[in-house]
Amino acid sequence: MAITLQGYLDSLQGKRVAVIGIGVSNTPLIKTLRKAGIAVTACDKNTREAFGPLADELEELGTELRLGPTYLDDLDQDVIFRSPGIRPDIPPFVAAQEKGSVLTSEMEIFFQVCPCKIIAVTGSDGKTTTTTLISEMLKNAGYTVHLGGNIGKPLLSEAGDMKPEDFAVLELSSFQLMTLSQSPDIAVFTNLSPNHLDIHKSMEEYAQAKENIFSHQSRENIAIFNRDNDLTREMAGRAPGRVLEFSRRQSLENGTYVEDGNIVVARNGQRRVLFDTSRILIPGQHNVENYLAAIAAVQGLVPDQVILHTAETFPGVEHRIELVRTLRGVRYYNDSIASSPTRTIAGLRSFSQKVILIAGGYDKKIPFDVLGTEVLEHVKTLVLTGHTADKIYQAVVQTEGYQEGHPAIIRKDDFKEAVLAAHQAAEEGDVVILSPACASFDHFKNFAQRGRIFKEIVNDLV
Repeated sequence: MAITLQGYLDSLQGKRVAVIGIGVSNTPLIKTLRKAGIAVTACDKNTREAFGPLADELEELGTELRLGPTYLDDLDQDVIFRSPGIRPDIPPFVAAQEKGSVLTSEMEIFFQVCPCKIIAVTGSDGKTTTTTLISEMLKNAGYTVHLGGNIGKPLLSEAGDMKPEDFAVLELSSFQLMTLSQSPDIAVFTNLSPNHLDIHKSMEEYAQAKENIFSHQSRENIAIFNRDNDLTREMAGRAPGRVLEFSRRQSLENGTYVEDGNIVVARNGQRRVLFDTSRILIPGQHNVENYLAAIAAVQGLVPDQVILHTAETFPGVEHRIELVRTLRGVRYYNDSIASSPTRTIAGLRSFSQKVILIAGGYDKKIPFDVLGTEVLEHVKTLVLTGHTADKIYQAVVQTEGYQEGHPAIIRKDDFKEAVLAAHQAAEEGDVVILSPACASFDHFKNFAQRGRIFKEIVNDLV
């Protein structure tokens, strides 16, 4: 039987709770637990100085803070909330569980207490845009939508205010999915390619974590897969619920696909044409795929005219091929969310001309081989920065057909200097795009901070 948020909080009365990580996702959780009178220890590897007034605020609420390098020592609380970015099998967690602690996460409990239907999206690329599109379509159709998970805001603290007729729309990362024992009512799997191998032990573990988005579904639930991706197409055969697919390349019996430039919806072979893909405001064939996935998810919920209205008016997600400004005929795009080679490739293919690309960042231990050919085809000047600059450089110069100077390659250790170098290399009619193909953690807290700083630099250009 499902429980309410209040019921869960009541079950914690008299117990000690540890929350690992004082960040965007866990701060509301800490406050909710404390307001319910539950003893909370907030643990974080950062020092007190890093949190400033927030540390004072949490202590004023009665939270015990355990900060600094020893933040995971001697965990023995009754319940431990794991931050998504920390593996569940690290020795401190294993030792705590052996002593009787229960290891959980904000997302695991949200699935238990959420009173409305959950639509969730995962994949290596396209998660954020697809999740946002589903949310926008539902909102435009008049539903109350709660957007969260890996984007938006943590939703557990708001579950008590949700109504059964609402929708929770979630983007779920592999880290959030690793320990989930429940799956959403509607699961969307955009695609799968190597990613986050700095934390996952192998590609197999990464894929297995992703499968949790559909593996616990019932026969009445829906799972949506990318027919054009070899890995997700194979996964579809293991889904316990109803399977829909989407494809840019072939017609389908059940799902959404493109035919003669039109988006088509098929059910048991019966088809109807929605609209021409040229009606979609945001550029790129990868965004056509995102629309196909989102449309499949809202079938039976959102009228076709509302879907079309969304396609014609939705300007895109911040940091995803976001036009920052045009200066003396040069267009500057922020694609900071492109934290893998495949995302950057999709961004490069969105333009009909060769671009000036700013790339590089934190090393997630994934190969850049696939990027080389695309850079030769789509990039006139490559500006490299961050920890992976040398790896990307090697991938490009070792690609068959590479000739020195084609593309021109510039190396800048400092991020601002990299942006300024791209600006100086640009001529009227050029496109400059930040599309790093890497995570941001070498120099930034997250991709959003990287994107905002890029926009600040670009907007200061004269």
